[in-house]
Amino acid sequence: MSQASESGIERLVAIMARLRDPECGCEWDTVQTFDTIAPYTIEEAYEVADAIARRDMADLKDELGDLLLQVIFHSRMAQEAGLFALRDVVTAISDKMERRHPHIFLGAESGGHHLWEQIKAAERGEKGHESAIDGVAIGLPALTRAEKLQKRAARTGFDWPDPSGARAKIDEEIAEVESAPDDAAREEEIGDLLFAVVNWARKLGVDPENALRAANAKFERRFRAMEDAAGDAFAGLDLEAKEALWQQAKR
Repeated sequence: MSQASESGIERLVAIMARLRDPECGCEWDTVQTFDTIAPYTIEEAYEVADAIARRDMADLKDELGDLLLQVIFHSRMAQEAGLFALRDVVTAISDKMERRHPHIFLGAESGGHHLWEQIKAAERGEKGHESAIDGVAIGLPALTRAEKLQKRAARTGFDWPDPSGARAKIDEEIAEVESAPDDAAREEEIGDLLFAVVNWARKLGVDPENALRAANAKFERRFRAMEDAAGDAFAGLDLEAKEALWQQAKR
């Protein structure tokens, strides 16, 4: 099929097939594997989220294209290995969306999100999953994964009844960090502390990943303002002077 007769997804699929051609493809693309491409897939998903946070719709269009390329890339490698092709990926997600929305596509009684969760739980059972926390992807950002694990556990009743219990746990974990006997124990206790903070955020209805992302952006904005205000002299200023600039940037 010539490029002139191709359009949309078909054109992109053909481009990837050409790039992966062992005879005339791209030297870099032909040697990639699922493992080597996975980090790029995660990076592209973050860049989509970043474009959304900045409300840059032109950049979002580009980043969605980059993320789509990742799907095409993985699908092409799977097709070469005789596992599945892009059409199988599309069919699988289409079937899943219809199956999980029977109240829309199959005329079942309305159930909304609750019904969605019931169907997901049933699917996990069919796959042989035995734990309520099975299926939470290991590759998720740590804060997001902690929140998801906690939400899954909460469905079984293993949860604080209100935010005060989660808040008290933070004080307990801080004390354990301070009393840790060595670096290894301190690292473990810091992990427990972060997990407890995520739990408190969840009980308060705050998305910890979004909250930390916003805090990072705020720090970056203020730090750049400090540097701009001081110019080349910034690095040589003492801490008191830097703190004054920080307070100015906050204002």
